[in-house]
This record gives sequence, structure tokens and C-alpha cells, in this order.
Amino acid sequence: MTLVSSSAQTDEFELLLPDSNEINKTKHNPSKYQSKLGTSLYSLKIIKSQKEAWMSRQTKKCLFLLLSLIGFCFIGLIFFSYYCTGSKSLCEFPSYKTNGFLSQTNSDNIGKPLSTGIYNIPTFDDVVSKDFQFDIEDHDVMVFLHIQKTGGTTFGKHLVKHLELDRECVCHRKYKKRCTCLRPGPNSEETWLFSRYSTGWKCGVHADWTELTSCVDTVMDKIDAASVKRRYFYITFLREPVHRYLSEFRHVQRGATWKSSLHYCKGRTATKKEIPPCYEGVDWSDVTLEEFLLCDSNLAHNRQTRMLSDLTLINCYNHSSMKPEERDATMLASAKANLERMAFFGLTEFQENSQYIFEETFNLKFNIRFEQYNSSYSDEYLHEITPELMEKVRQRNTLDIQLYNFAKELLLKRYKHLKALDTHFKEHFRNMGHAEFSWENIEGEN
Repeated sequence: MTLVSSSAQTDEFELLLPDSNEINKTKHNPSKYQSKLGTSLYSLKIIKSQKEAWMSRQTKKCLFLLLSLIGFCFIGLIFFSYYCTGSKSLCEFPSYKTNGFLSQTNSDNIGKPLSTGIYNIPTFDDVVSKDFQFDIEDHDVMVFLHIQKTGGTTFGKHLVKHLELDRECVCHRKYKKRCTCLRPGPNSEETWLFSRYSTGWKCGVHADWTELTSCVDTVMDKIDAASVKRRYFYITFLREPVHRYLSEFRHVQRGATWKSSLHYCKGRTATKKEIPPCYEGVDWSDVTLEEFLLCDSNLAHNRQTRMLSDLTLINCYNHSSMKPEERDATMLASAKANLERMAFFGLTEFQENSQYIFEETFNLKFNIRFEQYNSSYSDEYLHEITPELMEKVRQRNTLDIQLYNFAKELLLKRYKHLKALDTHFKEHFRNMGHAEFSWENIEGEN
């Protein structure tokens, strides 16, 4: 007699059934065999019951996860509908496109900087568009990225002393390098300019792009004693790299060190291992040009490119994580992208063009004229340098030379664009300011 049909034989049932030898031994004792069979069937029922309970628990977990996901999506919709309303919002993601490099270029960017590196920085194209202007009475802030030996000290003084404003900056006699630049209009207790002569070096001495974009908003909250949504309009000046480099060399010879610079990146300052000192003692005033060139950790090399790039893309000052050529290419592409995104930049060698672009971009006028002079102390020093040394200077600044060539083309493009829009260009250009720009101010500045 067959006890179990073949269609009912599962893996569990086969394991519980007695083997054929056991059946032969007990076929003359049916009661004993039926007892064993009953025990096997009972065990099978327990296993099936446990399996069903396990499946039930898994089903409940899946339902819980599904409901949680739906709940998070619902909360997210509420958040985005509240914070991301309007045609131009904070929640727009940047487009990434510049020679394979991550270039952040979002459209309006009003609001707090995000940890993802999407900064609330309007571009030149944004600023000169008809429906988008720098509003000194609202919450717009001009941020001056001051690169050493580019004429930044002179330009910084122009910003606090020579702009024609409804409410001029108040410069304090007691503190020669500090002025209070408050807004006209309803937000009269807020500061509209972030620079050396208005707020001081709040993000570090000669803070670079990486430092400023991670620091400015927090500092502005403290200065204004309020957390508000702001737009940050970044501005800077560049200079022909060889002249700038030699000017910095002469300045270091006079005792400049900039030791208090932070070099802050990814939440920490650079270590001495990452930026080994080029000299021992108080300063490097006895340095020769040959020694200045030989120090690999000298931050004067390609300074403009480094200060305008997003250093987090190259792991900050850690040179071991990328090949030198890859590091240089990334840094240069980043500097170009950030320069292009800036609301304004000027070139020391093109003072009048730079002034015109600034005034037309921000709809603000200077009461002086940036007159161009064609010589400086560094020009005179050029005649003392051998061709071999001059070539080494160029090699140490190859990235800056490429960046400067890019900047010249971009400046000319912006100048032509604004000139074409200005129906009274000749009158405006002729009537810019009155006083003259002096190269001597550049050579003596910090």
C-alpha cells in the first residue's frame, strides 16, 4: 500500500518520512508505523506554520518600508513646494560642462550656500539681463576676492571711497583700513560689501574662492545679526602673470609674508607637510629670484589660478592624490569656470575698460577715472633679469598665463557686449570719473 503520493512529496516531507528499511521493519506492526507517520506529519505542519509566520513578518516589513518611502516623498513635496517656488529657485541644479570639469552655473541662486557646492552666485549674464540687477537696497552682497599684487588694494579703496551712492561708506580715522558700508533704504542695518576695507579679513587674509564660498554667508549672518537669503556677486582683479609674480617677489623681499593666511579647505587648514615653509625665520627678505623660483611650495607660483579654483576638486593642498598634470588641468579648468561665473572681473592692464564694465554691470558710478599707466616698478626690474631666469618665471606660471589669456578674451567679449547695449557709449566712456589711476599704489600695496 502506498502511503504518500508522488505529487505530495516536498523536500521537507521527504526528510521526515522513514526510509524503506524502516518501513520493512515495521510493516508487521502497523500501529507503530502509523505512530511514526503521525509524528512526521505533525513536524511538517510546524515547519509550514513557521514558514508562513516568517513570510508574514517579511510582508509586514515590506509594507512598512513602502509606507515610510511614501511618507518621505510627501514630506519632500511639502518642502520643495515651500522653498522652491517661482520660476527661478534655489532648488535648480547646476549644469556641468567645461572641458569635462564640474562647472557650477545655476541661474538665480538666491539663498544659503549648499554643502553640495551650489553657491548663490549670479553670473555676469544674470546681472546684465533686463530683469536681474544688483540691488544694493535689498539683500545683495558684493564679495571682493583680493589676489595679491593685482591692484586689489587700490580697487578696494575705490569701492569704499569713490562710488557715488545714496548712502556712502563711512571710513573711520581711527581704523585706516576699515569703513562701514551700510545699505540705503529699508535694510539700513545691513552691509552690502564684503571686502578687506569694509568687513576686514573675516575669512582669512587674502581668502581665495574655496575659502570665501564656504565662509561668507556664515560671517554675513554674524555681521548683520540676521539670517537672510542673500545673493553674492563675486568680483576680482587679475594681472599679467609675469609682472604680478615679479611684483610679489619684490614685495616678499621687502618683508611681506602673509603668514596669517588660513589656506582653509574641506573643513581644515593646510598643514606644514602640505605647504612646507620656503624659509626659516621671521620673513624671507633676503631671498634672491633664483631661490624664490626654486621653492616648490611657494604659493606665488600660479597664484591667480589657485586662488580662483575650487580646491576641493583636487583634494585641497594634498598633492599625492592626483597626478601633477591631472591636478593642473583640473585647477585651470575650475579657475576659468569660476572666472566666467563672476559678476565682474577686471584686468590691471585694462583699467578704463574694467571701470566701464563695472559701472555698466552694477549700474554704479565711480567719481574718479581709472587712468592707465604703462610702466611699473616690476617693468624696470625686467631689464635686470636674464633670459634664462625669465623663462623659468614663465614656466612657474604656465597656468596663470593660460588663465590670463582666457581672461583677456572674456573681458573683451563683455566689453563689446555692454558697448553694443549702450546707446550713449561715447558720452558714458568719456565722462567716467576725473582722478587718475596710479601704478605706484599697486607696487606698494599688500
